[in-house]
Amino acid sequence: MKVYKTKDIRNVALVGSAKSGKTTFTESMLFHGKVIHRKGEVESKNTASDYRPIELDKGNSVVTSVLHTTWNNHKINILDVPGSSDYVGELITALYAADMAIMTVNAANGVEVGNEIAWRYASQREVPVMFTANFMDNENAKFDDLIQQLRTYFSDKIIPAQYPVEIGPGFKAIIDLVLNKMLVFDENGTFEVQEIPESEKARAEKMHLNLVEAAAEGSEELMEKYFETETLTLDEVRQGLNMGITSRAIFPLFVSSAKKDVGVSRIMEFITTSATAPHQATPVKTTDDEEIPCKEDAPFSAQIFKTSIESHLGEVSFMKVFSGKVKEGQDVINANSGNKERITQLYVMAGKNREKVPEAVAGDIIATIKLKESRINITLNDTQAGDRQIKPLEFPNPLYTTAIKAANSSDDEKMGAFLQDIVNMDPSLSLEYSKELRQIVLRGMGEQHINNVKWVFENVHKIPIELYTAKIPYRETITKPAKATYRHKKQSGGAGQFGEVHMLIEPYQEGKGFQKEFPVRNTDEHELNWGGKLIYNSCIVGGAIDGKFMPAILKGIMEKIEIGPLTGSYARDIVVNIYDGKMHQVDSNEVSFKIAGRMAFSDAFKKAGPKILEPICDMTVIVPEEKMGDVMTDLQGRRAIIMGMEGQGIYQHIKAKVPLAEVAKYSTALNSLTSGRAFYTLKFAEYAQVPADVQDKLLKEYEASQNEEG
Repeated sequence: MKVYKTKDIRNVALVGSAKSGKTTFTESMLFHGKVIHRKGEVESKNTASDYRPIELDKGNSVVTSVLHTTWNNHKINILDVPGSSDYVGELITALYAADMAIMTVNAANGVEVGNEIAWRYASQREVPVMFTANFMDNENAKFDDLIQQLRTYFSDKIIPAQYPVEIGPGFKAIIDLVLNKMLVFDENGTFEVQEIPESEKARAEKMHLNLVEAAAEGSEELMEKYFETETLTLDEVRQGLNMGITSRAIFPLFVSSAKKDVGVSRIMEFITTSATAPHQATPVKTTDDEEIPCKEDAPFSAQIFKTSIESHLGEVSFMKVFSGKVKEGQDVINANSGNKERITQLYVMAGKNREKVPEAVAGDIIATIKLKESRINITLNDTQAGDRQIKPLEFPNPLYTTAIKAANSSDDEKMGAFLQDIVNMDPSLSLEYSKELRQIVLRGMGEQHINNVKWVFENVHKIPIELYTAKIPYRETITKPAKATYRHKKQSGGAGQFGEVHMLIEPYQEGKGFQKEFPVRNTDEHELNWGGKLIYNSCIVGGAIDGKFMPAILKGIMEKIEIGPLTGSYARDIVVNIYDGKMHQVDSNEVSFKIAGRMAFSDAFKKAGPKILEPICDMTVIVPEEKMGDVMTDLQGRRAIIMGMEGQGIYQHIKAKVPLAEVAKYSTALNSLTSGRAFYTLKFAEYAQVPADVQDKLLKEYEASQNEEG
């Protein structure tokens, strides 16, 4: 395939709601660019984008497909992004690699949740956006009302670049306000340029002037020209639109019917003349906050933004070339590890189809295989670029938590290896082998996201797995001082076991001293891996316990702290004072004092006003104003404390502190409550004491589980 220059490359992410026609739109773009010779259909399961077994089974996009097409001597790289909120990780990676987003909106349904999510992330990354009102051939399609809705939800800078002459099944003619002409499309998607009919001239002239004025605002030079002549040439309009789109001062709106091939080829033409080019986009930054200009004649730097397993290829690494050039067979440096990698082959992708290229330049999106350390966020450099690292992509905290295990224990090892591979390819998933909870914990963006992992295991790897409720990482501590004594004595012929420990425990509070009842002779302070502290004081006088046994007592205490006396959770923030004891000249040993220390600690703990602490999270729920009451009521039923509310446009931001136990699977409930229009963020804040009734319930549940195991 031809190697394109940076100025002739465009990178677009097709974003929007599920069922807004993104995959069909992509299919039409590939067809017009002659990358494919026959358009596939989602219903027939033969599109270039949705080719993976899971997508064919579920009937919708699950993974971002990387494709390309050509038009007007330009290469257009396309990232077809799934529309569900569960796949926000795919959206983030696509917006990172793209220089502009094309937002597809279903003209019959109006703004949907997928549009809102895509707009939110595009705004955060300051990615330029253009819109297309798709399905204009639907009998329920709207245009004027849709413009108002888009401006209400997103921006008053949305401006029509086209409008339909007729809406509904007869949709085939478009008034193009950039060209100031009427475009009439045939059944092959080819358009004929005609003069605007008399019946549309007044409306077209008014809307054309609005567009030209918006384009003129792209630069002072164009604005001066517009004030002087009250018009701009077509090239000047294109120039102004390009600058306005790139700076996010303009969000042009087009119309289309991807299924009928109406409008798509004209949008492709607009992309080549007016969309943001790679060298015009905001330069990527290194971890040292230095910008890397997108230039061909510069040191080579690229970043892997996506990996996947492709049939007949194995693991494929997709990378965006941010600077310089890379050639097939070139050695590069993994800036994250310092190791060398060989670029054995370079491909441009069109879904499952691929084509080899000898070289890729700054701004291009390319695929390669057989990298030894192929991971998302890895920077690849040539020797001139050295060890500079491009800032990594950041993903939101997972919202849905479940425990996972193989249905057959013999599959445990295979399941673990495959799980790690899946998480490496999808950083919006997280995996934890929790020693504390004695579970494998998998976290994702929603129930559908997690169920897809289950589908892959059972249909691809042929390993049945079980998903079940993940435990909550509670903590145990005490509220008052307490004493306990324990004597461990065992005689069974020969040397016996003997150790006696007298212990006072008390709550630890930062900055506060210890009980004065016993003089402290030696103190060990231990920062616990799970948070909080253990202070271990030796108050022994007169050699009641030999100093060599003090570490054994501590070891016994640590064993019990790791499996707390109340619920088996980690204990924390405790001061232990060993103030007396007894030993035997022959029978005392480390094992005896370890057991005595563990048992004395457990006894004292239960007398010391024990309490259970639960993880509390800071939550922000972003919800349409009309759904706020329902969400607030639901949150209060989850023991949430509302910290405040803030209005932003048509949304309310509800800030709350909420127990993790109440929201481990909140995403499903919130989707149901708001028809998928709300979303939330969750971040651990602190541990706090559970209410008495909750503690009683947890104690009974733990006791019952212990009885079952016993």
